[in-house]
Amino acid sequence: MIKSNEKGLLIVVSGPSGCGKSTLNQMLLKIRNNIVMSISDTTRLPRENEKNGIDYNFISKEEFLNNIRNNKYLEYANYSDNYYGTPIKAVNDNLDKGLDVILEIDIEGARKVNEIRKDAIFIFIMPPSMKILKERLVARKTETKEQILKRFKTAYKEINEVSKYNYVIVNDDINESISKMNAILTCEKCRVDRIEDVDLGNKEELIHEILSN
Repeated sequence: MIKSNEKGLLIVVSGPSGCGKSTLNQMLLKIRNNIVMSISDTTRLPRENEKNGIDYNFISKEEFLNNIRNNKYLEYANYSDNYYGTPIKAVNDNLDKGLDVILEIDIEGARKVNEIRKDAIFIFIMPPSMKILKERLVARKTETKEQILKRFKTAYKEINEVSKYNYVIVNDDINESISKMNAILTCEKCRVDRIEDVDLGNKEELIHEILSN
């Protein structure tokens, strides 16, 4: 019998704001079994409709800094004076249960994860074009022109890092993109280095059975 490694896959998903990575991740959760999103710790205040322990783990700055000192984060970053981090224990606990874990993080976070988790799968979600990305950002109507311009400039920087990832998906058609994403994970489950044990039975006994019949 061939036994596969029962640990889950660690999946890192990155891409520019507006590329559709959050939508794809949510779709992936619906079509695959045994897969969860990693829930990050953050020091920022909850927004309307956000729930603690579901959208984020909302904690104090003091607690977050203490967690950093005790090496409790797989990766962390500071944005606009707020900290965000991926708790190591929660990720490892889920992987040990056989659950696949999605980390939706930026390129800096992905780089940090890659330094310590070579077994992780890195997927970059690419917009069809920068023109379409601009249109998507504007259509959201959630940010000022200055904020959109900042995100647009950041997108160029992020796209230049695509060669650091294992896979890239150009998100032109959402259904085709989710099909590719699902296929990537299915193929990863079949990799030889994820097979834990191979027991094909006793060769001599099998040969004897063949000759005896």
